[in-house]
Amino acid sequence: MKSLLLNIFKGRVVSPYWILLIDLVLVSNSFIIAFILRLNLLLPNYSFLSFFIGGSWVIFVYLLSFLIFGSYRGVIRHTNYSELKLLTSSYFSAFVTLLVLDVVLGYFQIKWFFIPRLALVFHFMIALFLAISFRMLVKETYEFLTKKKDTENAFIYGAGDLGLIAYEAINNDKTSRYEIVGFIDDDPSKWNMSMHSVPVYKWKRALEIGEAKSIKTIILAISDITIDQKHQISDECLKKGWKLKVMPTVGNWVNGISNPNQIRDIRIEDLLGRDEIKLNQKSIADGLSGKTILVSGAAGSIGSEIVRQLLKFPVKNILMVDQAESALYDLQQELLLSYYDSPFTVIVADITNKNRVQSIFEKYHPDLIFHAAAYKHVPLMERFPYEAISVNVGGTKILADLSVAYGIDKFIMVSTDKAVNPTNVMGASKRICEIYIQSLAQSDSVKTSFITTRFGNVLGSNGSVVPLFKKQIERGGPVTVTHPDITRYFMTIPEACQLVLEAGFMGKGGEIFVFDMGEPVKIDDLAKEMIRMAGLKLGEDIEIVYTGLREGEKLYEELLASKENTMPTHHNKIMIGKVRPQVYEYVNAKISYLLQSINNDNEELIVKQMKDIVPEFLSQNSIYSSLDLKMAE
Repeated sequence: MKSLLLNIFKGRVVSPYWILLIDLVLVSNSFIIAFILRLNLLLPNYSFLSFFIGGSWVIFVYLLSFLIFGSYRGVIRHTNYSELKLLTSSYFSAFVTLLVLDVVLGYFQIKWFFIPRLALVFHFMIALFLAISFRMLVKETYEFLTKKKDTENAFIYGAGDLGLIAYEAINNDKTSRYEIVGFIDDDPSKWNMSMHSVPVYKWKRALEIGEAKSIKTIILAISDITIDQKHQISDECLKKGWKLKVMPTVGNWVNGISNPNQIRDIRIEDLLGRDEIKLNQKSIADGLSGKTILVSGAAGSIGSEIVRQLLKFPVKNILMVDQAESALYDLQQELLLSYYDSPFTVIVADITNKNRVQSIFEKYHPDLIFHAAAYKHVPLMERFPYEAISVNVGGTKILADLSVAYGIDKFIMVSTDKAVNPTNVMGASKRICEIYIQSLAQSDSVKTSFITTRFGNVLGSNGSVVPLFKKQIERGGPVTVTHPDITRYFMTIPEACQLVLEAGFMGKGGEIFVFDMGEPVKIDDLAKEMIRMAGLKLGEDIEIVYTGLREGEKLYEELLASKENTMPTHHNKIMIGKVRPQVYEYVNAKISYLLQSINNDNEELIVKQMKDIVPEFLSQNSIYSSLDLKMAE
């Protein structure tokens, strides 16, 4: 019997017109009951013909209302509030229509339509009650037959809109492993209340009763929450042995649709990020509307996120340029799945090949450039300065020069905090890029707006410390940290890219925008936090090993050089660095000579030329430290 009912429910064998017929049967039976209630002992005095004519009118009017509103078309086992509201509207409209007919025809003394008005009221209430009861009976029967098995009890932290969306997504998914037994909320007005017949608790109370309710998981479904609160919740869950999951906010839903599969484990990015950034959406949309945008390094961590952010705006086309064909292919497939109708073009190209880049400008005529292509790994670039200069400096110069030649509106370059008082080749190469961009921006003959954005490390980017620690923890350790006191500024990839967009349309040209990176994070503390989040104990389950500073690495990063000051902007997370003026002719000559010197295959000469352009470049933990002594002498 149970299997038969399940087959009926799942197969949706009941046609909408059968539902319409059932509703009309309920309307007919309600009419009989309403008359019995209204006339009682006087029923024999009422003629059968009048009863039949009145009943026919009622059925006709209700049928017409059902057809107009389409209240019979829903899948009744999934009846929700919207469908019940539509059903009520159709019944009420029919009821009002019958009352109006009764008044109008009675005024003209048309005898063949006589239905006691009180009978119409009784009929409306009885018919609507039966229709709703029928749908609820089917819905509850289906819920009972498909009740989830092997579930784990969970609390949803957040009894607001996002929490209720999470509840419905979980409750409607019969494959979900979660059984929601309570909500948690910080709003005292919601305590001791119920949402969908599920009680709402304060956090302290939830901790007390969690064991009694066999709680295994907390699902964080709240958008208005501070990082400190996340830390507290995470710490308590670790103590209790509960898993902490996160429901993404609406803006982060895949394809804009919420479903239980998007509920994910909490990540270190969630605990190290900052409060949500508020962007000037109108300014950005106006600046991007109908524009063709070239993103260099589009397959990288920053470049790919810039592409995703740009696709939220009414752009004409996004030119995704990168030489890493595998990563570019992966990004293309992701975008085809998530943004299948969005305007983007995949271009495999090396930005150090001027003829190739020029052909892209000739063919597509981009309006804006987001330049994110660069080599960024400090130890590797320390060993191969040729590549750092060729790609970081040479590629930037080619793109910038072509932007001037083709009248590009804006050129936004992604830089790094390692460009400030650089101690390594990579940081110095990015500082040289900044200097060249500044010199172009300060040239009167250049119409392109050149803007530089500078920020620290991004969490989860390719080759960053977070994925490395994660792999080491999964392998059982040890987790390697270069120095117990080393600190870095961190920012999430989406946060960094959102600020790049904001700064890009805030700047007029020539600015170096410095992002508020918050407080620096000790890498040692980061490693310990990730070990705790994995449910492991430091010293028992896994060890941390200190390996010493790498080539060119320094203990503390800076966001501004000592000779620079900052000015505030209208955005509290973005500042403008006051920079030294740069003369294009002088800078261009120096950088052109540097680019020529890389062909000599003399690495010491290359680095010496870099130090000449960037006097504050003092090597640390590097084979080039001796150059500083020679140049000082």
